[in-house]
Amino acid sequence: MTVRQHVHVSGRVQGVFYRDTCRRFAEERGVAGWVRNLYNGDVEAVFEGEPDDVAAMAHWAAEGPRSAQVTRCTGVSEEPEGLSGFHVLPDAPPGDDPRAG
Repeated sequence: MTVRQHVHVSGRVQGVFYRDTCRRFAEERGVAGWVRNLYNGDVEAVFEGEPDDVAAMAHWAAEGPRSAQVTRCTGVSEEPEGLSGFHVLPDAPPGDDPRAG
């Protein structure tokens, strides 16, 4: 069964190899999805895969790489879209914040 988790991470999460480390860990676990920097300094990611693997990614997201300082990590379950591969997306433009609105 495939599940999907959409996470939003705040703190010192840019400039600390958060996205690349996330990509490598997701690939090791066979999790599909994406990660990107947000304009406000946060990071957003989507994880799709087996429940245990997605849970491991969500747990990792709340801690991040060694040099990160995560202060907040929220996640929302969503309907899987059938993503394949894991990608680092370009930075989100100003105003493209999933929590806004």
